[in-house]
Amino acid sequence: MPLVHAFDPPERFVAGTVGEPGHRTFFLQARDGARLTSVALEKQQVEALAERVDELLDEVMQASGGSTVVPAVAPFDLVDNDPLEQPIEEEFRAGTMTLSWDSSTERIVIEVFPFTEAAVVSPDQLDEDLEEPEPDEIFLVRLTAGAARAFVGRARTVLGAGRPDCPFCGNPVDPEGHLCVRANGFKRRDPQA
Repeated sequence: MPLVHAFDPPERFVAGTVGEPGHRTFFLQARDGARLTSVALEKQQVEALAERVDELLDEVMQASGGSTVVPAVAPFDLVDNDPLEQPIEEEFRAGTMTLSWDSSTERIVIEVFPFTEAAVVSPDQLDEDLEEPEPDEIFLVRLTAGAARAFVGRARTVLGAGRPDCPFCGNPVDPEGHLCVRANGFKRRDPQA
């Protein structure tokens, strides 16, 4: 049986970072009383999770025709801009994540499973019938619709606080510049120099 870090609902569930832009480590963090769980993940995973949570809430709002209370934006009292809580002790690095809506409790359900090398499939293994190994741990969070909207808002703020994107290729621009693939790998020169 895997170890399940379950929060139903958490007092706090946020995405946050540690480190300077360009060298940040992203975390999902949930707290309930004195119990604190932090899971490391990639920036793209935070971005995908926030986008999909927002889309799922919009779908539920439309499908329910107003019978389910799903706010269009995060309620003001749920907005959380505080830093990650200390100590940040990584339980595991996120691999696969699942997302669903539990209509009986009107909650978003997020499951995060650890990254494992066994879950990586090479192109020549696509036709094989592979069995995914049972995870050692699971991070399970059940959020109200309002808390989920607040999570999305904060995640977008955290994502936007990094390095600016190049307007041509979309890749991050370091303070010392960047080699743009759309400009054939050449840095733009300052015409005044």
